Amino acid sequence: MAGVNDEVRYCKYGGFNYLCIKNVPLQSGIMKSKDEFNGERAFVLPPGCVEAMESHPLSALLHLTEIGYYPNAAYHYRSRQEPINQYVMIYCKSGSGWLEFEGYRYEVGSGSYFVLPPGQPHSYGAGGNEPWSIYWLHFKGSAANQYFIPETGPRIMKPALTARSGASIEMLDEIMNILDRGYASDNLLYCCSLLHHFLGALRFLHRPRGDKPTGDTGGDMVNAAISFMKENLDRPLQPVEIADYVGCPQSQFSHCFTQTTGQSPMMYVNQLRINKACWMLDFTDLHINQISCQVGISDPYYFSRLFSRIMGMSPRAYRRVKKG
Repeated sequence: MAGVNDEVRYCKYGGFNYLCIKNVPLQSGIMKSKDEFNGERAFVLPPGCVEAMESHPLSALLHLTEIGYYPNAAYHYRSRQEPINQYVMIYCKSGSGWLEFEGYRYEVGSGSYFVLPPGQPHSYGAGGNEPWSIYWLHFKGSAANQYFIPETGPRIMKPALTARSGASIEMLDEIMNILDRGYASDNLLYCCSLLHHFLGALRFLHRPRGDKPTGDTGGDMVNAAISFMKENLDRPLQPVEIADYVGCPQSQFSHCFTQTTGQSPMMYVNQLRINKACWMLDFTDLHINQISCQVGISDPYYFSRLFSRIMGMSPRAYRRVKKG
């Protein structure tokens, strides 16, 4: 419960609101006890293994230093007032807990995770009524910061517990199963590859996969626009028509789409048209002018120029290339 002089507000991260209480002491009287969690797993890699990974071209980009799983971790508590030089991730599989960072307290629920950057004091622990079950991992590497969008606080997000997120979490179990077989160099490199996959899945999991716009996030709008493009490739499309479909002013839509995908809306449409044309050149006997019409381009000469610009060869040359 916040005190009289506390500032209570909701902070928004990753499209979700989290209760933040300003001026809560970072060490707020949470009971601490020896970690005794039935079914727990923990792996702390020896310094020699970490040094070897830091010198390998693959693992230097991203590598683990610690990983574990604590089920029903009553009294679990960590406070690091002296910064450490690696990222810390906590994924709350069930139950609840809390995080204190930069003077604010965040409630963390089932299905949520947070990532703490290097060099920042922090504290976190299990909730009192329903203590959390958590996966935890520490990692670093020259590419580690590429998986997280810079924000003013820790990255906190509550993804839908879909099959995709479940498969992601299973990768942590697989990493621990591999480490349980020993720290051979191939085992460690495989774990690094799985970590890339796991963090990539979480990094992009927040992008909605539905077909209809909701207006809640830029990712939702872009996803709806792409679905609309794919459904209408057989006819001409203009940016204003796509913007109207997602219910956004054209300039704002174009900016958001380009920021998200790295391509303008019309560049993206043309790429989709050529992708579809490549499939038809590979798997049908349609003439090139027929394929041009199928992808919404009435002028076959313009279609050939566009195809050559994107694919680096003419449609006829592409059709002659043996695939596979």
